Amino acid sequence: MVTLLAAPAEPLTNAGDAQLVAAALLGIAAVVVLIAWGKVHPFLALILGAAVLGVVAAVPVDKIVTSFSGGVGSTVGGVGLLIALGAMIGGLLAESGGADGIVERVVGRVSDTSLPWAMAGVAALIGLPLFFEVGVVLLVPIVLLVSLRVNVPLIKIGIPALAGLSVLHGLVPPHPGPLVAIDALGANLGQTLALGLLVAIPTVIIAGPVFGNFIARYVPATAPAALLPTRRDAADDRSPTRPGDGRLDADGDLVTEDDLVNPGTGRPGGAIDEPAGRRSRRSPALWAAVVTVLLPVVLMLLRAIGELTLGEGSAGRKALDIVGTPIIALLAGVIFAMIFLGYRSGFSRTQVSGFLGGSLPPIAGILLIVAAGGGFKQVLVDAGVGNLVADAAEGANLSPLLLGWLVAVGIRVATGSATVATITAAGIVAPLAATLAGPEVALLALAIGCGSLFFSHVNDAGFWLVKEYFGLTVGQTIKSWSVMETIISVVGFLGVLLLDVFI
Repeated sequence: MVTLLAAPAEPLTNAGDAQLVAAALLGIAAVVVLIAWGKVHPFLALILGAAVLGVVAAVPVDKIVTSFSGGVGSTVGGVGLLIALGAMIGGLLAESGGADGIVERVVGRVSDTSLPWAMAGVAALIGLPLFFEVGVVLLVPIVLLVSLRVNVPLIKIGIPALAGLSVLHGLVPPHPGPLVAIDALGANLGQTLALGLLVAIPTVIIAGPVFGNFIARYVPATAPAALLPTRRDAADDRSPTRPGDGRLDADGDLVTEDDLVNPGTGRPGGAIDEPAGRRSRRSPALWAAVVTVLLPVVLMLLRAIGELTLGEGSAGRKALDIVGTPIIALLAGVIFAMIFLGYRSGFSRTQVSGFLGGSLPPIAGILLIVAAGGGFKQVLVDAGVGNLVADAAEGANLSPLLLGWLVAVGIRVATGSATVATITAAGIVAPLAATLAGPEVALLALAIGCGSLFFSHVNDAGFWLVKEYFGLTVGQTIKSWSVMETIISVVGFLGVLLLDVFI
């Protein structure tokens, strides 16, 4: 996650261990039952699940509300803005035809059987400097279009893309989880980066294309119509086909009107007026579409390089820290797309504004669900469930690598937060790191990173992000995404143990 939701100094309740375990289990069960059996919207189910958790754990009602609200606010501030900006980039790519150009190039150069491997490679490359959520919102439009264009099962290419992003997020600096573990354990960043890449490559292959080809047979996913980044031309049927769509203007371009006050009529819901005469339109150059996707990536990568090579407080470091901030980087991508995919392709200012506004309604539900997932997670953390797992691990007579992995697994499953799992596990095994050689400390940091990715489920905001973007049910998300995360955790940890034999 982009935001750091850490446990408070003191839990919000004095409940015993058994009561906390019961509270966590009942809270999670309430979410699953309400959604799967009661058909309650996930947003409401997560709110009610957090209430069940808090009440059973004997957390005062006002504290439950405060904790949940704090988690929602942190998640929206850190993830919500990124989703919105990423959706705007995806909308401009789609409506300008830029996404079509990228898809045609990918489809034309790669065979159907090689697409999952290509998606895993592209996701891993793009995910090197990106937070997981940023990578998802940038890659999802491409994944949906490729699946639609070549009629390949969505899960078959979606899982490899998610695996590439997730593995890099959990194992390779400069992502926050690995950096936290490196700092807490005193590991060498360069060694951790090199060993992390060695572990990441086979892990992405197994959890991505290999598992994706298998699970696609059992999870027949269809991309949500509201999120399909397809451009509708004049020859298309002129009736809207998805929620939030508007009508076609005089030039045959789709303009979403629900969020706009029509400049010509002064009322919402009216067709956006254009000056008389057709405007000259041309498809954007492929380089413009590619730069739109990669510009945020490059800016964040430059920031990561600056953190490794430039002195703290230097002018260059400060400049890169600013332009490489995820929100700034994505905003730069939006502005670039407005100019080179919008205005320079012949679209008017009103139409570009319509495309940007039209990209937001389809993600409103996603934002609320992801935010509620962050709130649910924060109630778990504030109630002291993470501390419970950490306390149970202290004094265990296990090897440092296994102990670090198990503690991270327990806290990840209990709280849904990879970052909290990493921080807590690193703190517990930090005294043991002093007895290890340099490369072994790096492997310990990687073992913790692997454990922090284990079995993402309903208490993880990322679970809901994937579920909504790929149009899955809760059960389908568990069978695909949750199992994929577990494979990443286990295979990655086995890779760490294998490297430990030879180092």
